[in-house]
Amino acid sequence: MRILIVEDERTLCDSLAEGFKINGYAVDTCFDGESAEEKAFTEDYDMIILDLNLPKLDGLEVLKRVREVNKKVNIIILTARGNVEDKVRGLDLGANDYLTKPFHFAELDARVRSLLRRKTIQEDTIIHCGELSFDTLSRSALVGNTHIPLTNKETALLEYLILNKGIVVTGQELLNHVWDGNVDEFSNSVRMHISSLRRKLKAKLCFDPIQNIIGKGYILREEKWNEK
Repeated sequence: MRILIVEDERTLCDSLAEGFKINGYAVDTCFDGESAEEKAFTEDYDMIILDLNLPKLDGLEVLKRVREVNKKVNIIILTARGNVEDKVRGLDLGANDYLTKPFHFAELDARVRSLLRRKTIQEDTIIHCGELSFDTLSRSALVGNTHIPLTNKETALLEYLILNKGIVVTGQELLNHVWDGNVDEFSNSVRMHISSLRRKLKAKLCFDPIQNIIGKGYILREEKWNEK
């Protein structure tokens, strides 16, 4: 899943970005409202964490403009403004959640996970796809009770595929949601990491649950498909 963090306190912004990257998310950052608006309109994010006290363009105005064109992206307001008026206005403008500084990263991380589950109409923390399951809380994959050791990127790929199980997901879509803005779109990153993920899943399931639909993308299936 891909997150945009908009925060003018650069030390805090970098700290949040590092925390979410450790947890396996693709993260982009920016430090002012104008840059936030530009990124929100040109990239495909699953989550925006938005400060309100921003230079160049106030966070509430960014929120308003984003919501005029994008109703789906989850937005969490993260700010030192603790008054009720700002909170009410932010929620009325379309924010999904509101967290006041100071805060604990663990709480922010939990709110992000909760909203991402709701986005896919997935309230349970554990998602099943046949014998394969993915725990969105611990971000771990299992077959039965057996843990599958995955890298952060493989974990992120599996999370996106299992949240969209049964649906063809394009390589470009995976780039947009699993990698940050620094990825080379002409590299074979998706193919390389998908190949590694498939090997690990096949070793535990005894079949490959990821089908490559030539010219279209990838689909995660619950049952064995005809590989011929």
